[in-house]
Amino acid sequence: MEQLIQLLFKLGTGAVVLVIIAAIVLPQAMRILREYERGVIFRLGKLVGAKGPGLVFLIPVVDRMVRIDLRVVTIDVPKQEIMTKDNVPATVDAVVYFRVVDPNIAVIKVENYWKATSLIAQTTLRSVLGQSPLDDLLSQRDVINMKLQEIIDKQTEPWGVKVTSVEVKEVALPDSMKRAMAKQAEAERERRAKVVNAEGEYQAAEKMVQAAAMIAKEPIALQLRYLQTMREMASEHNTTTFLPLPIDLFSAFLKK
Repeated sequence: MEQLIQLLFKLGTGAVVLVIIAAIVLPQAMRILREYERGVIFRLGKLVGAKGPGLVFLIPVVDRMVRIDLRVVTIDVPKQEIMTKDNVPATVDAVVYFRVVDPNIAVIKVENYWKATSLIAQTTLRSVLGQSPLDDLLSQRDVINMKLQEIIDKQTEPWGVKVTSVEVKEVALPDSMKRAMAKQAEAERERRAKVVNAEGEYQAAEKMVQAAAMIAKEPIALQLRYLQTMREMASEHNTTTFLPLPIDLFSAFLKK
């Protein structure tokens, strides 16, 4: 440090002044931009263009630079109170993913592109979900997300902002509506159970009719079935004894 001071004294006052000016001017004239950053430069208020990444030189006092981040930005859309198409109140929130594709337009066309995109997302969320019935809101989430993304992206395109995705996070319903939906689901399950039971009885009756038709054609089949039933009953562990009797013994009584 002492050697530097001695060198400055040797060079004279002019050199000292130049060194001081360089120390003040160079930090203002140079900017280092990262790979994901761009610098929008204004010269005397006029747009020069976007530069970067890397080292960017500016004219002190004359040039002004605005940094723009090109990475994907995530914003949480606050919870919105909506009324669905079928008059069901609900509270929804969402997440919006977007990025700047044109730094020049993002600076000169809108004051704050981040805030503007957030507000557009809120109003679009209320508008689109208010036009959808509750069943679609719960079951067709992908279709609604795509529709939201298309509408918001169309409105932010003039600002140089590209909306890449919109995801509805949560749909909160009132407790009374949850209870009503639970009753509806329970009734639907009972209906399906009764239908399945009726189908089973119908198929069983149909098979019994077919079996009766076959036995009517072959009377010996009834006796074989009788013996098989006795065998099944005798195979169980019980104290009851069965004595098989030929069905032909009762044929005379049946004729009378």
